[in-house]
Amino acid sequence: MPLKTDVTTLTTKGQITIPKKIRKYLGIKPKDRIKFEVKEGVVKIRPAKDLDLNFGRVKPPKKPEDFKKVRKLFEEKVGEELGKKI
Repeated sequence: MPLKTDVTTLTTKGQITIPKKIRKYLGIKPKDRIKFEVKEGVVKIRPAKDLDLNFGRVKPPKKPEDFKKVRKLFEEKVGEELGKKI
């Protein structure tokens, strides 16, 4: 069942009140995190999941990774393990 369109007012602090029926539909409550997605002039709002909140937070130890060095280390360790099994 489509929801009726609601209008709300933006405060001077840039805040809005999400209408009760929209909050109920989304299953959100006070203190929940909300995700806004903007694409081609359309804004989508949805509850933010843990994965959304943590995306991009883990940074590699150094940038960019030296893949040749990582590959060499991998091959050496595999060689050591194979040498122990023979």
